[in-house]
Amino acid sequence: MPARAVVVVDLQNEYWPDGGFALQNIEAAAANAARVIAHARKTGDLVVHVRHEMPEGAPVFAPGSKGAEIHATVAPAEDEPVVTKHFPNSFRGTGLKDMLDEAGIAEVVVIGAMSHMCVDATVRAANDFGYRTVTVHDACATRDLEFGGITAPAAHVHAAMMWSFGFYYGEVISAEDFLVR
Repeated sequence: MPARAVVVVDLQNEYWPDGGFALQNIEAAAANAARVIAHARKTGDLVVHVRHEMPEGAPVFAPGSKGAEIHATVAPAEDEPVVTKHFPNSFRGTGLKDMLDEAGIAEVVVIGAMSHMCVDATVRAANDFGYRTVTVHDACATRDLEFGGITAPAAHVHAAMMWSFGFYYGEVISAEDFLVR
């Protein structure tokens, strides 16, 4: 029984340049995520894919749309579970916690999108549930954010999120560091 799970959050077509909500550096993040997933498969870790769906008719992540599909770069293997969520937190309203607990998971490794939203909510929830949390920073992506007339570049948003995860919510490492575990 694996003690570690890699939770792949929302690496869906919608976030690619030809999608409806493109993120900066999504291709590089997905390439690193694919390496993390391959390593997890090789070492026998549980790999769980999470995909976000909005209500029917939404402009992005609409049920059954190409944008809501998991990107081919990180496609699930046939035996890997796929969890569909409707909130930023991958645990809320899903069976993710039960699945991890049934598998005896102690450590949750989070990769995916968006660093400032669904990755954030998932990392914090995993920590709150008592899992040891690890975020692979270069296997996550985000976008520029604007508030009150101030635009925060994606790199700054990402750095601020990773800092807060490392400050309290768990370990933050690179894909290279994950591959030697």
